[in-house]
Amino acid sequence: MRRTILILWLLAIAPFAYTQNFASAFEINQRLGRGINMGNAFEAPLESAWGNPWKEDYFKRMAELGFTHVRIPIRWETTARSMATEPYTIYASFMQRIQQVVDAALKYKLHPIINMHHHEAFLNSPVDNKARFLAMWTQIGNQFKNYPDSLLFELFNEPHGNITPSMWNGIIVEALNVIRPTNPERTILIGTAPWGGLEGLANLVLPDDAHLILTVHYYNPFQFTHQGADWVGGNADSWLGTEWFDTQAERDAVIADFTFAKAFAQEKNIPLHVGEFGAYGKADIASRARWTTFLSRWFDQQGFSWAYWEFSAGFGIFNPSTSQYNMALVNALLHNTMPEPMGFNVTPLFNQSTWTNTAGWSLNFGGGASGSLSVSSGKLNANINSAGTQTWHVQLVKPSIALENGSMYRIIVVASAAEPRTGAVYIGKSSDPWTAYSGYVGLSLGKDETEYSTVFKMTHPTDNNARFVVDLGTSAPNVVFSRIAVEKVTLATHIPVETTSLGVKVFPNPASRQMVLENVGHFTHAALFDLSGRLIKSVQVDAPSMLLSVNHLDRGVYIIRLTGNCKSETLKFIKN
Repeated sequence: MRRTILILWLLAIAPFAYTQNFASAFEINQRLGRGINMGNAFEAPLESAWGNPWKEDYFKRMAELGFTHVRIPIRWETTARSMATEPYTIYASFMQRIQQVVDAALKYKLHPIINMHHHEAFLNSPVDNKARFLAMWTQIGNQFKNYPDSLLFELFNEPHGNITPSMWNGIIVEALNVIRPTNPERTILIGTAPWGGLEGLANLVLPDDAHLILTVHYYNPFQFTHQGADWVGGNADSWLGTEWFDTQAERDAVIADFTFAKAFAQEKNIPLHVGEFGAYGKADIASRARWTTFLSRWFDQQGFSWAYWEFSAGFGIFNPSTSQYNMALVNALLHNTMPEPMGFNVTPLFNQSTWTNTAGWSLNFGGGASGSLSVSSGKLNANINSAGTQTWHVQLVKPSIALENGSMYRIIVVASAAEPRTGAVYIGKSSDPWTAYSGYVGLSLGKDETEYSTVFKMTHPTDNNARFVVDLGTSAPNVVFSRIAVEKVTLATHIPVETTSLGVKVFPNPASRQMVLENVGHFTHAALFDLSGRLIKSVQVDAPSMLLSVNHLDRGVYIIRLTGNCKSETLKFIKN
């Protein structure tokens, strides 16, 4: 009896004194699966400062939707939360609040990731504030040392400012040294400098620790995902109207962006987590749904775990004011299958894949950079003798490209470099303010030829003298260009008559007023959706063939879903 009472008493005072039996980082990453950020809450200076205070119901909703983990960004260093002087104590009230949040996540079977976010003093003066950073992690580690392996730590969100990549490598080691005494096997996420992006991988040095997951953030193309975002700066409103069409070229740009990350993770034998990705609410919902569908399904295919940014604010899938979900995004994240890419018709503006001389191309320099252009074996060589400090200090340029307002264009670059290096490509204005009409497309080059492409819509006034630019200014390895092309593209407007395995047909396709569904007697219901997943209409199937009016629909691509009698079919059609 006394032993039973003692056990019950211990459980009462230490409800989370779990037995330590931790899985490997790869197993943990697989368990993380599909997640979402609890953004704009605890990373705000005060929990309610950004209008999105945490509610336990949010975690219940996340779990019911099908998410398996939640990333919880946390700002620890504000005056209301911790001491700014030694011993840098995190106040018990705030520590207990975060423990309450972590316990709620575990209650609903979500894996919580807690991090350190927005430590401005540390970003500005890392040497002077490192002791505080380490002291806070010592306290966090001690507070949660008995929690199960379902709880993960993330050292720091998007190190930047005066935290250089080399400095960040040292900070990682020091942070692990203060966490590991209390959490020897806890899985810890390591991000990149600067800004948590893919480009930081080239300078990341991972310590010898088997319980790490690599985390990166992804918001490309930035002019699409951050259009109208007031925290970005003055140009963001000029990006309004930028669309993402889900063409193969747009998909290839994403795949190319992650090429080095996949190789890095494989070489270092470390699992990969995409800790943030999302498109701001001022982008059109159809484009957001297409972008989110492709990224989430492609991440799934690669075996990455991921966390969408975010649940209930400007990027969110849930509106706290109305208690309504944005079902287009919910479906994109959790339910949509990988669609076929959108096709398009191509008219080349120029397509250079064999060089006999450098005519039409120039290499421009600034910031003390120098080099030269040459041609060998039909390829264009950018020979960089000394680099500058900004990417634009070395620019490969081709002028006199005519771009029409309202038209769509595709840029293609195939290149390699003597050693790993980065750069950017764009088409833009040839005079001040040097506007990048296409946005900047990052290049991550190595010895193997890699193709980069992007599609953009010309939202600026017609410019008959735009210039093609490749920025190469921050490192010296030479770059070899095998192909550079610019094409005018239009979305394909014809989907042929589709015949499913059960013989269902939809025609005419495209349709303007009416369409026919043939051989649908196997089903009981037909539902019509737009590409964002919004239900347009649902009708009962009562005959082998049906005539549907589409006269009221806007132009675009739509989905027909047939269900019933334990069968289902999905078809596409275009309203013209």
